Amino acid sequence: MEQSSFDISTVIRPMSVVTEEAVKYIEGRKTKVISSLQTRWKKFNTQCMGGIEPNTVYTIAGISGSGKSSMCNLLATDLIDYNPNEDVIVLCFSLEMVGFRQVGRTLSNKLRRTTSTLYSSEMSLDDETFRKVIYVSNQLKEYPIYFVDTPTTPMQVEQIIRGFYSKYVKNTKKHFVIFYDHALLTKQIGSVLETISELERVFIQTKKLPLTSIVQIAQMNRNIEAPERINNSLSHYPMRSDISSSDAIFQASDYVVVIHRPETLGIQEYGPNHLPSQNKIYMHILKNRDAGKPCILEFENALMYNDIIET
Repeated sequence: MEQSSFDISTVIRPMSVVTEEAVKYIEGRKTKVISSLQTRWKKFNTQCMGGIEPNTVYTIAGISGSGKSSMCNLLATDLIDYNPNEDVIVLCFSLEMVGFRQVGRTLSNKLRRTTSTLYSSEMSLDDETFRKVIYVSNQLKEYPIYFVDTPTTPMQVEQIIRGFYSKYVKNTKKHFVIFYDHALLTKQIGSVLETISELERVFIQTKKLPLTSIVQIAQMNRNIEAPERINNSLSHYPMRSDISSSDAIFQASDYVVVIHRPETLGIQEYGPNHLPSQNKIYMHILKNRDAGKPCILEFENALMYNDIIET
């Protein structure tokens, strides 16, 4: 079979060129020409090279109700609010819930009202709070955040990202941040593993775009909820194998963060160090490609307001 011609000069790059790129990056970080986007959590920023770094894939995993979607929801607006001197644009693949529900969570956080209150689940929302909803929502309308809430195949995800990049980002100095909630809801092209592997390939290629970062949500499997682990403090902490399709996701990710609420599993004292569990959220950084050792960060649970508070 005749093979199509392939110009190897387009893919082979000499050490001199790559080294110069490394020096320019270090210089850019030194002079603040290149910087990570800060989040509200200083401890997270410290462990993650200053926050959300360009050309990086972050994976946030957790069991249902752990707060992983709330964390991403906070990040989407924080990257704009906490970086006023940076030009940021955000593309959210909101596959677990429709876009307006995500905005509802943002309003809950900014107004310190539960979504139950905002949605008049027990009694009608009072007029004063509704006026605040209108005021804050008018501010949110100006945020450069765009939503996709239709599940697509990995190849279609790639087409959407490339099209969005060409229209809104190319030839600018914008930080382009993609949120993907979440990987298992991708429209399948075969088995789950084949689909996730192809999605991760898309993310590996996408992160190479200038000033582009990706934050994806992954689901944990049920192992961490097994009684034998709950009853053994040495087995409380999440591990790599607890993440669905962990091999493909770990390989593609520069950072893997598991967000965990041990009290939801009935754990009173968390882990071998007997950490408190009541109203606590823990972020386990299982993979940190640049900054080194795994670590555990402790936060206060304010998920009723879609918030995670640094202690």
